Amino acid sequence: MAMDEWLRTYLGTHRSQMFDLLRQLVCINSGSHNKPGVDAVGRVIANALADCDLTLDVIEIKPVGNPLVFRTPCPPTETGQVLLVGHMDTVFPADTDFRNYREDADRAYGPGVIDMKGGLVAGIFALKALSEANLLQRLPLSFVLNSDEEIGSKQSKALIRREAEKSVCAFVLEGGGLNGEVVTGRKGNLSARLTVAGRAGHAAFAGPDKTSAIVEMAHKILAIEALNDFSAGILANAGTVTGGIGPNTVAERAEALLDFRFVQPEDEDRLKTKLSQICAQIMVPGAAAELEIVSGRPPMPGSEANQALYDRVDRIADRLGIAIRPEFRSGVSDANFIAQTGTPVLDGLGPIGAGDHSPEEYMLKESLSQRTLLLATILADLSGGEKPGPEDIG
Repeated sequence: MAMDEWLRTYLGTHRSQMFDLLRQLVCINSGSHNKPGVDAVGRVIANALADCDLTLDVIEIKPVGNPLVFRTPCPPTETGQVLLVGHMDTVFPADTDFRNYREDADRAYGPGVIDMKGGLVAGIFALKALSEANLLQRLPLSFVLNSDEEIGSKQSKALIRREAEKSVCAFVLEGGGLNGEVVTGRKGNLSARLTVAGRAGHAAFAGPDKTSAIVEMAHKILAIEALNDFSAGILANAGTVTGGIGPNTVAERAEALLDFRFVQPEDEDRLKTKLSQICAQIMVPGAAAELEIVSGRPPMPGSEANQALYDRVDRIADRLGIAIRPEFRSGVSDANFIAQTGTPVLDGLGPIGAGDHSPEEYMLKESLSQRTLLLATILADLSGGEKPGPEDIG
């Protein structure tokens, strides 16, 4: 039996276990700020991989969950290891009403089912298949499970970069596109908080010199929106604006949470410069403004190295009868940090679905088997794996 067909058969016989694990993971709330929940997901994953020939490092941190790093027994070669990356946290807080898992004939639904607990299941069972075929001893590999991806990977990004610097290539298990897309490039992002201070007063007695934080904020939001340059792929958005205490008061304070997306690394510096200029230019006499950069990710260029890695994966997918296509995605992920190190990386290797970050989140059930088979076959090819004989199958 060829390795491709052996993997297909192995995963087919374990399909029900894959969905059992998916249900278990989805039913544990693991919002980014819910450390006990994220750590509980980590324990379930550690148990699922306990029968594989892998070592596990649990990195104790606070206040978020503990990242995990699984490693195969094969030491890195001169060219480096293979890196898998996934995240255990979701956007749904501990008190969310969206907490149940359900299925119908074609779809599985639940918090994090596609972003990205389905991807975690794909990574886990790809490794279990390779372990059963005794291929993990041939493949230097690190599987990093991030605990705070949805809030910028502040605690995990240094770990991811270190592992990427030791790697010949990397695969991130975010969800694939509805048309089979695999991500070869991503925009970068910048998140910022703009705070404006005014002078409080009674609206009934305000004169032309009133120092309203809201009026000053309005000028700044219009200037920020003017930074949009769609032809260059630069997007600027004021997503949340708050201020004032009532309609009959002059606002003493206003705050805006801002999001920016960009394609080129140098765009980030230009955006920061323009934001500083907007912050410094006061339109309402007596007002003051302060800008705080909250988080950010560098862009993931659609490089020649990424394209070469995609071409290799595309040949494997064609061999398996799985349709994929390349995509440049506006959203960001941990692949952005990997790309910053120069390591070739593909993202969107997880199962296919949509509605993530909403109560409509779903995964196409058939895609879980397909994407797990694709990932397992990629890793088997990278290991130089051959057809397992009777002695290889426990």
